[in-house]
Amino acid sequence: MKDIDDILREWNKRRGEDFALATLVRTKGSSYRRPGARMLICEDGKTVGSLSAGCLEDEVALCAREVLRTGQPALMNFDRRKRFGCAGKIDILVECVSQNFFFGLAESLDVRRGCLAITRFSGDEVGSRILEIDHPPSRIYGAASEHEQELIQQIHPPLRLIVLGEGPDNVPLHSLANSLGWQIVEIATANEFPSPADEWTAAIVKSHNYGRDFGALRKLLPLGLRYVGLIGPRKRRNQLLSDLLDLGVTINAGFFAPAGLDLGAETPEEIALAIVSEIQRVFARASGESLRERKMSIHAPIKSAVRA
Repeated sequence: MKDIDDILREWNKRRGEDFALATLVRTKGSSYRRPGARMLICEDGKTVGSLSAGCLEDEVALCAREVLRTGQPALMNFDRRKRFGCAGKIDILVECVSQNFFFGLAESLDVRRGCLAITRFSGDEVGSRILEIDHPPSRIYGAASEHEQELIQQIHPPLRLIVLGEGPDNVPLHSLANSLGWQIVEIATANEFPSPADEWTAAIVKSHNYGRDFGALRKLLPLGLRYVGLIGPRKRRNQLLSDLLDLGVTINAGFFAPAGLDLGAETPEEIALAIVSEIQRVFARASGESLRERKMSIHAPIKSAVRA
């Protein structure tokens, strides 16, 4: 998501220029990035975004210069097993991207609405386009099969993190969230909570005042957010939960207290890292375990492209 934000920001600064867009459309075996990774190439050679660990970008940018000159898209194939020592192959489409692609993407994300980026990389009408969706489709996956001709990618709004309360960990929370492309909003009371809340909104309650924390949780928990974190000791959490249950407030699986992963956090910076890591785990639907202990591939398997 961070790459998409950076690409849109660069496009907005250079409206009227021509751009090439490089999209990782298909992988086989191991790959640093997954299908849907994108890189913008400007007329002056500047690039925004990434497609790999940095070993392919210069070659892709060189191809993009020819694509910009001729207007003809190019499908680049990299066998990383032979050239880079990685156990995989990847295909990258480089195209002259239309302004409508950027307008459609920006309009959807500005109103926090999901959209589909459909990139056809073989056959007729090669290129990328944006399709608006009113409701998230039940099954949208990246292209994987040798016989597929389209990458269908669901793009969601940036994660919005609402922080209720002040403290020394607010600064590192801001820094970490911004580096991930999240939107962070600080509020003093639950009454300032932005409405409506969507499925890409998370909240941290950290006023360290029992009454304010109680009022905040009383409002936030019924919203069904995927993540509501509370900073504080377990004893205080238990007291809050008891009083909330007495009022009939339902406590769902999206409530995390004490907030944060067990990273041995002590300083404000470490505490912020533990909280941001837990939020990332929840929204990515990941286990949070050490990759060394994982018996399967690092990335979840990519299924065939399906439009619901």
